Formats: sequence, structure tokens, C-alpha cells
Amino acid sequence: MAKVLISDELSPRAVEIFRERGLEVDVKTNLAPADLRAIIGEYDGLAVRSNTKVTAEVLAVAPKLKVIGRAGIGVDNIDVKAASSRGVVVMNTPFGNSITTAEHAVAMMFALARQIPQADRSTHAGKWEKSKFMGVELTSKTLGIVGCGNIGSIVAERALGLKMKVVAYDPFLSNERAVAIGVEKVELDELFARADFITLHTPLTDGTRNLINKDSIAKMRTGVFIINCARGGLVVEEDLKAALDSGKIGGAGLDVFPVEPAKQNVLFNHPNVVVTPHLGASTSEAQENVALQVAEQMSDFLVSGAVVNALNMPSISAEDAPKLTPYLKLAEQLGSFAGQLTETGLKSVTVEYEGQVAELNVKPLTATILMGLLKPLLDSVNMVNAPIIARERDISLSEVKHERPSDYQTMIRLTVATDRRTRTVAGTLFGGNRPRIVEIKGISIEAELGPHMLYITNEDKPGFIGRLGQVLGDAGINIATFHLGRNEAGGDAIALLQIDQKMSDAVLGKVQSLPAVKQAAALSF
Repeated sequence: MAKVLISDELSPRAVEIFRERGLEVDVKTNLAPADLRAIIGEYDGLAVRSNTKVTAEVLAVAPKLKVIGRAGIGVDNIDVKAASSRGVVVMNTPFGNSITTAEHAVAMMFALARQIPQADRSTHAGKWEKSKFMGVELTSKTLGIVGCGNIGSIVAERALGLKMKVVAYDPFLSNERAVAIGVEKVELDELFARADFITLHTPLTDGTRNLINKDSIAKMRTGVFIINCARGGLVVEEDLKAALDSGKIGGAGLDVFPVEPAKQNVLFNHPNVVVTPHLGASTSEAQENVALQVAEQMSDFLVSGAVVNALNMPSISAEDAPKLTPYLKLAEQLGSFAGQLTETGLKSVTVEYEGQVAELNVKPLTATILMGLLKPLLDSVNMVNAPIIARERDISLSEVKHERPSDYQTMIRLTVATDRRTRTVAGTLFGGNRPRIVEIKGISIEAELGPHMLYITNEDKPGFIGRLGQVLGDAGINIATFHLGRNEAGGDAIALLQIDQKMSDAVLGKVQSLPAVKQAAALSF
């Protein structure tokens, strides 16, 4: 039974979901870093919000950990790179609090436009400063949205309902999508120049860090309002304060800060700044949604292998998981076959999908092939870190889909190039779920792989099979299956044998010394 730790406050219903799916779950919140490190080694899954810091040090003492689930969008508190290198899947819940966060950004926009917090404080103090709080209308104003993904597009929809003009910058926003959601796609500098209000909805990356700074502010219209309900590191707060003091920026609404909890900040108590304590996702509906989603996603992964909303590996839906399962076994066997025969540095890997398999989500299959290929050469390789390891070693990867019919309704072909040779191996499924090798180095051969295999390439000459049988018989090795193939009479031939026990190096040496043998290797699956 897999075991999950919930280390931040989640809905009690999340605990119920884990247990209903047959998982053991512990709830231990507010753990000090040392306390988390002391117990994390017991768990297969870790469910967090934003308080728990999943550092490289934590991951280093978590050998069983398979998945980290973030109930929310941002994963700044998780060392995703370290998790990936250790083969831990990192998931988030990008849609559970999208509406709530978008609505908070719109609320901030209203608060700034009508100076509602300032007027509220003044009126509570017994003042009646009606003329002091002169606001602006939102109608016909231009809203600039930086980051027009799920949350940004919801903000755009709400703004259009308010009769605002909406321009958006997002390098991943297609022209067709922009038209569909009713925004004008522009470059970032043009957005800065045109917008009356600017709202940020982009993740914090090396490319977006300090996006709002003195240089970008200089490109903006005087009196612009800035709203940030995304990530604190997007804004250089000292530059923002200077622009607020000078009047270049009319006001700012901030829900996020570089350091949280934010007990002190250069922008606190500024008369033109509205601040909230990271409330973007803080509605009862959103809290419930993300808690239930992360519990369901983690349970699906630990129980059935389904991968949803993962940040460091291809997704596998619950519907796809059963379809992919037999292909995953075939993919690992193909990769392992080539990997066990690889003796020099890998240069490139090409994976071709033909027929029925080409219609599936093949990203997990490619990752599994890489895992099988690299595992004989490296320790601790899995689906998550295999693509990363390949990139780090400058192994080029190509993925090709063919709709053309072949000799089989479905087939995967792997081509591996090393410093010395290029090797191909192809496989299919018999009966829809039984992996079979059907081609090696362009030679047709049908074989089911077992725990112990003997692979031989040789010259096609009479008497070879008899001599091979004699060596194995003398060693007391029983042959379970024997598969042969050749390119032409007297040319290159392949023998693939399933044997009942592991072959010793001494016996393998005798096979390798047989006349006509070019290569012989003991393989295990």
C-alpha cells in the first residue's frame, strides 16, 4: 500500500479521497525542515500547498518518493529540477483556483480605479472626504494582460464584459486563440505603451523575473495602474515605489510579494497601493477544488500510473493509461534491448511509431524507451529523468509518427546511433497486449523476450546451430525458445534464444569464440 504525507492544510475531503483509493495517508502540518527530512523517507507521495519547502535536501532523503502534488498553481516552493533528477513527478492543479485568482485581479482593478480601500479607511475614521477620492471609469479603458493563459483569458473575458479594450502579450498565444477570446495580441513594449491598466498572469521564470522595472515602467503611460496577483518576483518593488512617488504610476494592487509572509515591505502604507496577503486563491470553492484535484491526481498516479498536470513528464490520462500499459512494456523492452548491446557513447536516438500506436499519446512511450536504453548504463534512471539525462549528455532525440501501413497494425521502431555503429530494433503487440520483437538490424525475427536471453549475430553457415547447442548442452543450459533470422543465404544471421537460467561469463566466452560468431551477449529483461 502506497503511503502519502499531507504536510500543509488541505480539505478533509482530500484525506478521504486518498483512503477511498486504498492509500495510507498521514496529515502532519507545520513541520520544521528538519522534521520533514526525518520522516519523508517513509512516503511515496507528498501533498503540499505553499508553506512546505520541498528542497534538494528533502529530496535527497526521500528514496521512496514518487510524486509531489501541489494544491495550487505555483511551484516556487518545490525544487522541480532536483525532483526531476531523482525521478519524482511534480504535479500542480492549474485550473482549480483559476476563476478565484482572476476575480481577485478584477477586484484589485476596481479597488484601484475607485480608491475603495482608502475611501473605506477615511469614512470609518469619521471623515467625509468625497472630493478627495476621485476615481476613473473602467469602461473604454485599455487593459494590458501579460500572460494570457488560463487565468489571463478569464480576466480578459471579465474585462470585455466591462466594455474594456483588451490587449495581451503571451509568446504562446496563437493568433487564432487571441481572436477566439476577443483580445488583441501585441508585443510587450506595445502593451506597455497602450495600457491604462496592466495585470500580470505569468509564471516566475528567469525570463519573467523583474519584468516590471524602471526600464519597463519608462515605456508605460503616465498614470497607469499595475496589478500583480501572480508572483512577487515579477516586480522590482523599489522601482515601483519610485514610480508611484513620482506619479508615473497611478496606483498598484499587489497580492504577492518576493518574500512571504510579507511582514515588512517598502510598498506598505503607500497611499496609492492596495495590498492583500496572497488571497488570489483564497475562496472556499477554490480551496476545496485544488485539494480534491491534487488528491485525485496523486491517487490516480500511485494506483494506476495516470499522470495529469505534471510539470516534469508527459501526461497520461486515466483513459490512456490502460491503452498505454502494454506499449509501455514493449517500449521498455526495446530500449533495454538496445541499451544492453550498446558498448560505446550514444549519439542519437530515433523512435518511429507506425499504425495504431501513432494515434496514441506517445510522449510517455518515448520517455520509457529512453529509460530502458539508459538503465544498463546508468543507475537511478526512470521516465521522469531519462529525457533530462539524455539532454545533459547531448544525445539527440527524434520522434516520428507514420500513418502508413506496415506489416503489422502497430509497431515501434528504435534506431540508436553510437560512436561505432547504428542499431535498429522494432516490436509490436500480439493479441493487443503481448510485446514481441519483430525486427533487429533490418532482419525479420519474431521473439518474445524472457528474463534470460542470449543474443547472437553470426555468419549464416551450416553447422552453427549444432555447435551452439553443444556448448549450451555441455553447460547444462536449457533452451526455452529459439528464434532465427537472416538477411540472405550465407549473409548475416541473428539468433535470439530464451534460456532457463542466467549465463555465466565463462559460458558466454565459449559462445563468443565459436566460428562465425560476430557478437554474442547475455541479456536480461
